[in-house]
Amino acid sequence: MRTPLATQIPNPQNSQVEAPIMKVIITGGGGFLGHQLCEKLLQVRQLVNSSGVSVPIERVVLLDSHFSRPDTRVAQDSSIRVERVVGSVEDRRIIDEVLSGRPDTSIFHLASMVSGECEERFDDALRVNLQGGLNIFEAARKLGPTCRVVFASSIACFGGQAMSDPCTDMTKTTPQTTYGMTKVMCELLINDYSRKGFFDGRSARLPTVIVRPGKPNAAASSWASGMFREPLHGVDCLLPVHLDQCHPMTGYRTVIDSLVALHDLPAERLGSDRAVGLAALRVTPRAAQQALAQKDIPGLPKQLGKIVEVPDARIQGIVDRWPLSIDGSRAISLGLPSPTSLVQIIREYIEDFIG
Repeated sequence: MRTPLATQIPNPQNSQVEAPIMKVIITGGGGFLGHQLCEKLLQVRQLVNSSGVSVPIERVVLLDSHFSRPDTRVAQDSSIRVERVVGSVEDRRIIDEVLSGRPDTSIFHLASMVSGECEERFDDALRVNLQGGLNIFEAARKLGPTCRVVFASSIACFGGQAMSDPCTDMTKTTPQTTYGMTKVMCELLINDYSRKGFFDGRSARLPTVIVRPGKPNAAASSWASGMFREPLHGVDCLLPVHLDQCHPMTGYRTVIDSLVALHDLPAERLGSDRAVGLAALRVTPRAAQQALAQKDIPGLPKQLGKIVEVPDARIQGIVDRWPLSIDGSRAISLGLPSPTSLVQIIREYIEDFIG
């Protein structure tokens, strides 16, 4: 089932004087980050196009294989059309239809199988993450060099003997997970499509995003949100890694602001390397415990759940192959935001999802 896209009928009498307007596609639009990004776009109401001009957003199309809940705040915006399309990035026909239209189109490609799933289902990971990305890139290529593509990559691109501490944008990408491999492949494709002028692409290499609402998922990093989320809801978090496990993390608000800022950057500032690693906090579960123990956080529940170590060798093995910390100085120099503190991230989560 899908919501049909309305056909835009130009007025030939006004075609020479119409101001430019933008259409935005968000793959993975039914997920947490997709929803948050849509709300952000409804707030800013415009994006910078390839000519460096801020253009009003006319339409946002959310593409995902399913939508689990109504998004009332999104639906209440009257000036920007928000449409949902039920479909997968694997389906080239749907991708071509959704991406057809004016060249002033921007794509935020967030759809992806998560890390734990990719390790268990190699063929599906190739079909969704790699072929799905290629479907998006080929459809964007038809729109031409004015089309901007922002791809959500991951710090899972790093791994193996080449992994430094901290990892930087100059660290060799030798991922040790199938998930990370698919992200690297899409980064390379974006670099080459952009080099050839097929479209204007850029990749945001995301640290683990916290705090995601809802229930734990199949991502190997799901514990990173769980060690905040569960205690804040009075539930114990069963921690599959050890208490002093270092991991790069940042808040979801910072990630969304970074995606928009990266989109609006002039292409010449990115140069030949279109993959930008977002700055991140170096976080451990023990540090999460200390942040949750702060008593001056508004709305903090009186009774917090506990973080309980329940070792999981499979999850620990995956996390051990990921970076311990990230040097995001290039992102900062490009004007992307710095991460906020753990206490501030907790405040934001309470404000958005509890308060």
